[in-house]
Amino acid sequence: MGRRFGWLWAAYAVSTFGTWLAFDAFAMIAILVLHAGSAEVSLLAAVGLAVGAAVAVPLGPWVEFCRKRPVMIAMDLARFAAVMSIPAAFALGWLTFAQLLVVSVIVAAADIAFRAASGAYLKALVRPEDLLVANGRFESTTWTATALGPPLGGAAIGMFGPVATVAADAVSYLLSAVGIRAIGGREPRPPRTDAPRLRAGDLLDGWRYILTHPTLRPLFLNTILVNGLIMATSPLLAVLMLGHLGFAPWQYGLAFAVPCVGGLIGSRMAPRLVARFGQRQVMLTAGALRACWLLGLVFVRPGAAGLMLVMAVELGLITCMGVFNPVFATYRLDQTGTDRVARTLSAWSVTSKATTATLTGLWGLLAGITSPRIAIAVAGLLILTTPLLLPRHRHAPSRTLRRVTLVRRVDG
Repeated sequence: MGRRFGWLWAAYAVSTFGTWLAFDAFAMIAILVLHAGSAEVSLLAAVGLAVGAAVAVPLGPWVEFCRKRPVMIAMDLARFAAVMSIPAAFALGWLTFAQLLVVSVIVAAADIAFRAASGAYLKALVRPEDLLVANGRFESTTWTATALGPPLGGAAIGMFGPVATVAADAVSYLLSAVGIRAIGGREPRPPRTDAPRLRAGDLLDGWRYILTHPTLRPLFLNTILVNGLIMATSPLLAVLMLGHLGFAPWQYGLAFAVPCVGGLIGSRMAPRLVARFGQRQVMLTAGALRACWLLGLVFVRPGAAGLMLVMAVELGLITCMGVFNPVFATYRLDQTGTDRVARTLSAWSVTSKATTATLTGLWGLLAGITSPRIAIAVAGLLILTTPLLLPRHRHAPSRTLRRVTLVRRVDG
């Protein structure tokens, strides 16, 4: 797909690896350096997502009418400066819990703006028939980083402390900005509307488009709820495995690192499955199958059998997600007009982060009232209903699918 996509992919890869290398580093700094309690650590996780999502609400319309590469570079540099302030403050003895909160908010808001700009830029950069392959490469990179980053980060934390991994994460944002700058080429400025300035109603354009679209609306509700329930049970499973069942930290890490190979397999299979069965059928099937696994975590027990059960459940879940995510991302880009991609992706990310923060808090409360196992069971039962939110009616084929079919016919 050319040198320019290669630079974009490289920038994404280095940034993603940096993020996963520093996975949970903020929480570890709060615990090990600032001696924060469980309530403060939970507050750090929830506030960063919720407030960051709120701050990012006006960024979508703003990004829509800007050149996307400068926005991406600016967001990378903002994240670099914010994250690098943590090791700097630590070295000077000035680090506080309030600074961790502020940095987590900045990173969350900048991440939303970056994703909105990068999605719009990818749609303009890559030919429509190559979008699925491009999204598949991003997906495989994500799962590779998810598998390798936390174990390497854990080893780095053991040798150098959590602040060192945060510094590495900051540098990854700087390298990402350099990679995006190296893409080169001339990007035209998007046409502006007749309105002289951003209006309050413009902030809702992304949600308005999603909720009035016949297939994006059910996909929006489905993906927001599925991702939120999966993320809400993650800390509960950690408490269950590390606390109640007595698994060692390395076993817990292994239980989630090894199944990430399913993400690689799924993302590589996605284009072949779409070519054989069609985009809609693959998206619906993988979307339904990814809801069937979470309930299995309720039955985890101590010992090797329990560890193998967690790995098997996570392998099935991640493989289905590896297939679904690039197909869904391609469909979403194809169904969104070029003049509103940034607003749509921004609204999607804002809602996703806010929902995840809300569900994480609610499920933490439920686990406190009952138990982590019961809370996971409730999430597992609820997620089984989410396939009902997938679009059932057949609509006109997507523009990408029509172009791919036309190209294949021309090619013979």
